[in-house]
Amino acid sequence: WNGVECGRCDEKRESPFTDVPNNSWFLDSVLWAVENGITTGISDTMFAPNQNSNRAQAVTFLWRAAGCPEPVSGVNPFEDVQESNFFYKPVLWAVEKGITTGIDDTHFAPDMECNRAQIITFLYRAMGAPEVENRVNPFVDVNVGDFYFDAVLWAMENEITTGITVDHFAPAALCNRAQIVTFLYRAYN
Repeated sequence: WNGVECGRCDEKRESPFTDVPNNSWFLDSVLWAVENGITTGISDTMFAPNQNSNRAQAVTFLWRAAGCPEPVSGVNPFEDVQESNFFYKPVLWAVEKGITTGIDDTHFAPDMECNRAQIITFLYRAMGAPEVENRVNPFVDVNVGDFYFDAVLWAMENEITTGITVDHFAPAALCNRAQIVTFLYRAYN
């Protein structure tokens, strides 16, 4: 499927989500994420594309996109991450892989909403923090020395994002579900 159109025949399908129209810029990304088990809707008919992503969701999406690898050590330093949480293994995996850390030594802050800089940095690290070839920075709001500098340049270079305008990335803007699944879709396809 290419969005709602079959790549081999003339068949078309409808978006299963009332809040993901067939002409939305994130349709392909949402359908890919659902079909590949990266996420589901918040119900059978709602995806909530404008709902902000939190740290638990972000690492879970990345973990699922990576094939749900088992964490190696199983050591959990976080008081706010319990074995019964859906994000338990994803958090342990993400910390082991250096994708993220806690907000301090004993707290992961799973419910803290993520901004665009954090999500792109998580994704960049999940992809192995590849070398950035094009060091030209088009964004006035991304500076050398920012923790997300290389991640943003990598994302631009690999057409994962183009920013919110030609010269603004909006690193502090909260990242919603439509954006995170689109970043993942572009990185993994």
